[in-house]
Amino acid sequence: MIFNSFNFIILFPLIFLLYYVIPAKYGKTRNIYLFVVSYLLYLQWKPVYALVLLWVTIVTYFSALQLKTAQHPKTALTLSIILSLIPLLFFKYFNFVNDSINDILSMVGLNFHLQGLNWAIPIGISFYTFQALGYLCDVYYKKWEAEKNFITYALFVSFFPSILSGPINKASLVIPQLSNLRPYFDYSKAVGGLKLLLWGMFMKVVVADRVALYVDTVLSNYMNYTGTSCLLAGFLYTIQIYADFAGYSLMAIGIGKVLGFELTENFRRPYFATSVTDFWHRWHISLSTWLKDYIYIPMGGSKCSKLRNYWNIFVTFLVSGIWHGANWTFIVWGCIHGLCQIIEKMLGLQKCNYGWAAKSIRIVTTFIIVNFAWIFFRMPTLADACGIIARIFDPSLPTSIYMASLPTPLFIVFGVIIIFLKDLRDEFFPSHFQLMNNKSIYIRWATYVLILATIISSGVFSSDQFIYANF
Repeated sequence: MIFNSFNFIILFPLIFLLYYVIPAKYGKTRNIYLFVVSYLLYLQWKPVYALVLLWVTIVTYFSALQLKTAQHPKTALTLSIILSLIPLLFFKYFNFVNDSINDILSMVGLNFHLQGLNWAIPIGISFYTFQALGYLCDVYYKKWEAEKNFITYALFVSFFPSILSGPINKASLVIPQLSNLRPYFDYSKAVGGLKLLLWGMFMKVVVADRVALYVDTVLSNYMNYTGTSCLLAGFLYTIQIYADFAGYSLMAIGIGKVLGFELTENFRRPYFATSVTDFWHRWHISLSTWLKDYIYIPMGGSKCSKLRNYWNIFVTFLVSGIWHGANWTFIVWGCIHGLCQIIEKMLGLQKCNYGWAAKSIRIVTTFIIVNFAWIFFRMPTLADACGIIARIFDPSLPTSIYMASLPTPLFIVFGVIIIFLKDLRDEFFPSHFQLMNNKSIYIRWATYVLILATIISSGVFSSDQFIYANF
């Protein structure tokens, strides 16, 4: 069930109340309740796909228990990883591999064609699969003890706030919170969670979904629009995907807090990054941490020759591209980020200290690079991505900008400015200009009411899916 739907807005208070009706001393009962709620909410998408979630959970749960006594732990781990990945590889990559093989065969005159799949990808499969595999690897490397309670572990994998689009949580963060008895109600944590939920909703329905009205119109039919309109749509997609995904993450973390849980931070003002490397320390932090811990470091990380280190970086971000989707556009996107980080490391840019002017230039340069890479991420084919870029740089095209109905541009400008100002404050002046955390109760509540009124008056409540739910 989508967080920005009226159904969830109505249902969550009931989930919250029933959860806290259960006395704190019955911690296991609370976990069973959350486990059932998580699966019931997941069943709202397509019930049969709950079997995929259960399969990944069962395989990793029993595999982790067996690793300690296995005669050949590495072989057992490899087999467990393969069994866990089968649903992800089948549902997400079958058509891509099939189409690629068919294309290659057709180039040499062979017309063999295997029918593709028309099934939808199970919602959240990339997120819960990677979370479960991270747990399994932690058990293998003896960073974490295998969880014996099945319900606790199953809830860790399926916890409803984060199953749709992350964050990808570590077992060491979440399982202790599930295993230990929690206080009946943590008021300050719940208030903090509601603030995150409110701001995340603003980012999603006021900014991301409003911006999407322009972006989808232009990029879906870019040949009918000027290069300037395409450039603006590309810029706005950069804003859209940030407001959409960061908005979801804040809502997920906020819902977790209301229920008494701490989840992994996922965004830290990524568009103020001074390099592409810095960008990945701020964007989808839980995924970049997962890639570092389970791909980059096992391959040797930076404790090897320079050439080997560059290769490790490239492979890590190639995997990142493949994780995001079964399409050559995602692979190119991942390679762009990997190559940029290799160049930055070769030039030693991460070791330089910058003044305000140089830092500002670095921030703008990084934003332009990231913005350019998002074109490949957004477009359905490489030809379309190249077509957009060609139109942007075509000097023969007129420079007029497509304008939607009057309210839409105004709301877009308003939303983008508000997000920029908040991130600017959080980045450079974290202790100044506080509104939601102001000492004055009047300023705080005036801010809450204003944000809520903006959401109600100008939000796009179409229950649009979160962008990363498709991954």
